Amino acid sequence: MSTAADDLTEAERTRILAKTARFAPPAAQLADGRRELVGLSREEIIAELAAIGEKPFRAKQLWHWIYHQGATDFSRMSSIARPLQEKLAAHFIIGRPEAAEVQTSTDETRKFLFRFRDGQEAETVYIPDRQEDRGAVCISSQVGCTLSCRFCHTGTQTLVRNLGAAEIVGQFMAARDSYGEWPSPRGETPRLLSTIVLMGMGEPLYNYENVAKAMTIVMDGEGIALSRRRITLSTSGVVPMMDRAGTELGVNLAVSLHAVRDELRDEIVPLNRKYPIAELIAACRRYPAASNARRITFEYVMLRGINDSEADARELVRLIAGIPAKVNLIPFNLWPGSPYETSTQSAIDRFAAIVMDAGFSSPVRTPRGRDILAACGQLRTESRRARASA
Repeated sequence: MSTAADDLTEAERTRILAKTARFAPPAAQLADGRRELVGLSREEIIAELAAIGEKPFRAKQLWHWIYHQGATDFSRMSSIARPLQEKLAAHFIIGRPEAAEVQTSTDETRKFLFRFRDGQEAETVYIPDRQEDRGAVCISSQVGCTLSCRFCHTGTQTLVRNLGAAEIVGQFMAARDSYGEWPSPRGETPRLLSTIVLMGMGEPLYNYENVAKAMTIVMDGEGIALSRRRITLSTSGVVPMMDRAGTELGVNLAVSLHAVRDELRDEIVPLNRKYPIAELIAACRRYPAASNARRITFEYVMLRGINDSEADARELVRLIAGIPAKVNLIPFNLWPGSPYETSTQSAIDRFAAIVMDAGFSSPVRTPRGRDILAACGQLRTESRRARASA
């Protein structure tokens, strides 16, 4: 039986999805009539094949070639006869976002500026961990952002539009292309790109439907087959959607907290005015995928003289008490025109010690890719929303 509170939450979810629908991505059908297969669910691929007179079992073949083998050309699909390859090529396309620019940092972090079919752009970052011989792909969910967090470069760019499921999963697939990580002819599959973090441009929970569809594709065991334990969704605190994400996706959760008092968080994370800290922390306590083995990560950017006092650290410990959690302390990464400075090392060390002494892991994130503006909070593109015609 639903309660009044449940009904209110569902109404808010409906409002959020309706509000973001006007930032929808472009249609998956090209001007020549062909349909993009990347980003379609299994059921949608079956329906597309049925429309051209093909049997449902062909969907499994296509899924394997697209998501396990990384094929972009139907002629490479050796288990499919040539006449059908030609028929598929006439009706469908297997695309990737265009890498308009690729930069590699001195620390081997690689940043991609991906351009989509309508000319809009978003940035994606691969962060290698050479000690573990693997790394994380930081994926964007929107072009621009609607949240305007004061310390974030992306927040200086208004929201242009949501990314579609094909554009979200396509970022990971294009990064795999760049590193040659699809299976070799002998079936060997390197796993350099072993983790996805939805921490790029945009707020994932304000584009939930497309994000969820993309991550469901990524987790499918007959394709990319990435475990939900290797996917982390970062949110600034869209409380009504957190419960749904936990129930339906069950991926790891990271929360961009950055302040422990509402008056400060209202200023630096304006979303807090709608979903204040108490509501956000309550949603974290409810998050169904949280456990001692899969802790919620609280992200906390260290701003000199703003949020880095010992009193802030003690209040943070009080707020998250009882939650299976860790705290990622992020030294502020400068960007052109930023109004903040990075906390001193001594302030960071004192803050970390208080959190650690309370029993929470509190690693200080090593900045990666700063020299190419690829570090946390530095992503931004020049894309603009098209003006409505008269």
